[in-house]
Amino acid sequence: MKTEILDWIERVTGEKIPRDQPFEKVLKDGVILCNLANKYIPGSVKRINKKGSNFQLMENHAAFQKFMKKFGVPDDEIFQTVDLFEARNIKQVCLSLSAMGRLAMNKGLEGFGPKMSDENKREFSEEQIRQGRDATIGLQAGQNKGASQAGLSMGKQRMVLD
Repeated sequence: MKTEILDWIERVTGEKIPRDQPFEKVLKDGVILCNLANKYIPGSVKRINKKGSNFQLMENHAAFQKFMKKFGVPDDEIFQTVDLFEARNIKQVCLSLSAMGRLAMNKGLEGFGPKMSDENKREFSEEQIRQGRDATIGLQAGQNKGASQAGLSMGKQRMVLD
């Protein structure tokens, strides 16, 4: 999953991502994520802190999370800053980025993962609804081709004869 995410980010941003470091170290400062956001919606992250204190680097995460909400990622799938910055919950980070990749595919953009389903709304006439409601299914009519429970002995003691 992590390599798929990094491959996807590389394809979208066009930047080479270092693979000699762990996933959480590569994305820790949030610069790559902000670049990803700006590729999808140019100018969505106006200021990217490439160097500075931890607090300044965490601002990149806040800007990316704001972008993800704007992009349409559900709130319950968006990771918290500490999940990535302190590597507390990398699974949630992967879940967030996967959700973003799915949404990108639905919008016709470069994404990854399974495509989300589209609505399949159906309209039935009153006559079709009535036919479905009034129809009887063979098994519900009380008939099962002569099958019965005769000879079934549930709860009965087993008799062993000599």
